[in-house]
Amino acid sequence: MSDSIHVFNHNAMATQFQVRIAGEEKTYAAQTAQAASALADELESRLSRFRANSEISQIAQLVPGDKLRLSEPVFACLRLAQRMEFATRGAFSVTASALRHQPTKPLWALLENEFTLRCDSGRLEFDLGAIGKGFALDRMAEVLREWSCPAFMLVAGGSSILTGDAPAGTVGWDCGLGENNSSRRHWLANVSLSGSGLAVKGEHIFDPRTGLACLRRHRAWALTTSAAESDALSTACMILDETEILDVLKRNADWLVFLNEKNEWRQLGQRPVPPLV
Repeated sequence: MSDSIHVFNHNAMATQFQVRIAGEEKTYAAQTAQAASALADELESRLSRFRANSEISQIAQLVPGDKLRLSEPVFACLRLAQRMEFATRGAFSVTASALRHQPTKPLWALLENEFTLRCDSGRLEFDLGAIGKGFALDRMAEVLREWSCPAFMLVAGGSSILTGDAPAGTVGWDCGLGENNSSRRHWLANVSLSGSGLAVKGEHIFDPRTGLACLRRHRAWALTTSAAESDALSTACMILDETEILDVLKRNADWLVFLNEKNEWRQLGQRPVPPLV
């Protein structure tokens, strides 16, 4: 066994995924990373709205009353998206951008016993950009643990980070907040940190409740135990006001939020803050 940290890069979901594995022999770490990356490719083929044959594209073709049987990962991702929409009081929604093209939000339901999605109204223009990468990281982490590589850090595009056990002799993985991840750094282990903001893509975050672009704050980061959760929560925190965020956090004690307004960082939530670098 080696104390080295092995780093592997892979392009998927229109971004770069990075797998860092600590404490393993290099060849075995490479094989493990390859298995995790292959899973990311498979998930992209199912979840991307830009793939003509993906299940998300098939969902967009449904008319009210139609049903579509889903694969396990797509059903699980959409079920989590529903839960996060409820948890964030509707500030996160995979149909947020649909209001640009239709007067009201489309409605849909998941039928647990049938592993099926039903279209209830409108056109189901799903955009999983704010949860899909995090969902992929969560599933990739399962692969790493199945391969007995518990000390890892997974990164998607620099804004979604999922950590496993800390490398030997450390308190965690060195991760940062802010532009270029340089303004504030933490040691993380067995948590996920995700960020949303306006600096890279501009006005691309829409309030699902109004259909309007959200310009409330410059950047928001969320820390949870799941990358899909932290991705969705950070997006919601670009939309919610501080009182609404505090209400969400009261009901989810293991969540933590960092807000950047006027170039100042503020922390919301009761979860202990990971040690600062």
